[in-house]
Amino acid sequence: MARLTDGAASVGLVEPRLAHYGQPITLQCKATLPCFDLVYETYGELNAARSNAVLICHALSGDHHAAGYHSVDDAKPGWWENCIGPGKPIDTAKFFVVALNNLGGCNGSTGPLSLNPATGEPWGESFPAVTVKDWVMTQAMLADTLGIDRFAAVIGGSLGGMQALQWAIDYPRRLAHAVVIAAAPKLSAQNIAFNEIARQAIQADPDFLGGRYFEAATKPRKGLMLARMVGHVTYLSDDGMGVKFGRELKSGDLRSAQDVQFQVESYLHYQGTAFSERFDANTYLLMTRALDYFDPALECGGDLVKAFSNVAARFLVLSFTSDWRFAPERSDEIVDALIAARKDVVSATIEARNGHDSFLLPNERYFDVLGGYLDSVAQREASA
Repeated sequence: MARLTDGAASVGLVEPRLAHYGQPITLQCKATLPCFDLVYETYGELNAARSNAVLICHALSGDHHAAGYHSVDDAKPGWWENCIGPGKPIDTAKFFVVALNNLGGCNGSTGPLSLNPATGEPWGESFPAVTVKDWVMTQAMLADTLGIDRFAAVIGGSLGGMQALQWAIDYPRRLAHAVVIAAAPKLSAQNIAFNEIARQAIQADPDFLGGRYFEAATKPRKGLMLARMVGHVTYLSDDGMGVKFGRELKSGDLRSAQDVQFQVESYLHYQGTAFSERFDANTYLLMTRALDYFDPALECGGDLVKAFSNVAARFLVLSFTSDWRFAPERSDEIVDALIAARKDVVSATIEARNGHDSFLLPNERYFDVLGGYLDSVAQREASA
């Protein structure tokens, strides 16, 4: 049985790898990239039958570094360290785990910070629009590079869960299971609105310079900070913020109304500032638009049941009670459509108070459900 991972082993030191693709690819927007790179990491060992591979799809601001450490001095592990490793829900003693930085990213894969071969300058704001379908296509190319014909599971939370859905639709014979966590079949108007507010914050920063900020050796830090603050608030829940921060003061005196800063304000400023230093503004614009554009039922006249008609994977769909950005009702839409399409699906709504961020955090029932399901995946693949 899966368990909370306090004291559990890490995958240890890991090293990013680079896969280069010299052939042109045409994106969904009809633009062509003459070549591209994907940066990825792997954890665990691929078995002789090559049947135990698991793909981790990252969310909006994630990357390839999902677990382990890059050096002995690295104080911060991968973003899903509590979930990936020996004895953890995504057990590297059983699975060969692949995590990559998506096309358009800013952590090594080809994106706005990369040089455009046609100009010798960074792509910047001219990098073509990418979609979830494009990511899945290039992830399948990476699987080919690694000699993986079929994934035991494709797993993702939030935008990563949307990629798992797209995988099941676009490559039905190349994955056995799709694990969709805290996701939705498409964004609501409210979610699109939050993304647009964040984009406007970036574009209104005087240092944005029409997306060519790198030419002035600067970046729109204030805009990125505000975008992250807006996003971060939507990832949390009111109850979770209340428990963590309440109305505690960081500094000042409410009675005299002088120099007051609440703890929650200090926390948001810290998160926003740190994000503005590590993330690229053009990438943020590109990624949020990909999130907005996701709608796998669009090609089927808006009929999600029809969109799922050819999927062959089994599904695990998880949601969290306090997640108001991707509420459990949105996961229910996925489950209902899969049932109507006569597909194999298991679902659970996990009691949690951390909002949308719950999919990243330890939770006993969450880890038991996820780990138990993946244990059954490992057993099924071993006996196949």
